Amino acid sequence: MAASVEMSEADQIKTFKDFLVHYNKLSELCFNDCVHDFTSRTLRSTEEKCIANCMDKYLRTNQRVSQRFHEFQMVANENMMALAQKSGNPS
Repeated sequence: MAASVEMSEADQIKTFKDFLVHYNKLSELCFNDCVHDFTSRTLRSTEEKCIANCMDKYLRTNQRVSQRFHEFQMVANENMMALAQKSGNPS
């Protein structure tokens, strides 16, 4: 049981690291695309709007890609199961 708990913690750490990598990439991408005026300590409303649109577009695209990947995996699994049944292998 201790091994499964350690694996779970390792999985959690990997998931968190992956999240941080994606978050940092998104932050850098949107910052570079949207922030151009460094004469003020605050963001201009156009910069804020640009960043919000950038993040929204990235998140919607990421969600759509994930959804398509899941659909592809389901079809691939169904095809493998059909092939296994056709060839007489019950696995």
